[in-house]
Amino acid sequence: MSMLKEFKEFAMKWNVVDLAVGVVIGAAFGKIVTSLVEDLMMPAIGWVFGKVDFSELTLSLPALAGDPVTLKYGVFLTVLVNFIIVAFAIFFFVVKPMSKLKKKEAPAAPAGPTDVELLTEIRDLLKKKSA
Repeated sequence: MSMLKEFKEFAMKWNVVDLAVGVVIGAAFGKIVTSLVEDLMMPAIGWVFGKVDFSELTLSLPALAGDPVTLKYGVFLTVLVNFIIVAFAIFFFVVKPMSKLKKKEAPAAPAGPTDVELLTEIRDLLKKKSA
């Protein structure tokens, strides 16, 4: 079997095209959210807190040997806000609707009598018959 045929069977079997479309849409959605956070939300939040540019918020630790260590917590805050927005969007636009679309499981059928109960009933019937 040629490699091209094997790949075609694989692509058709596992819906690779659907997966690829999902990855492309996810990447585009990530860019939109990143722009929303970095270009709209963080500047507005910075303006509220006194024209703070979050990307420039850093904490410099003293140098022990060589260059000082710089902690860029402003960039971390931006990425954290980005993550929170993506998490909420995925939850409310993907997970919640998908859980509603899933078929609700039918309630379990009432359990029948146990073996002991059946044997007791048979015993009682036999006693009535012989009496």
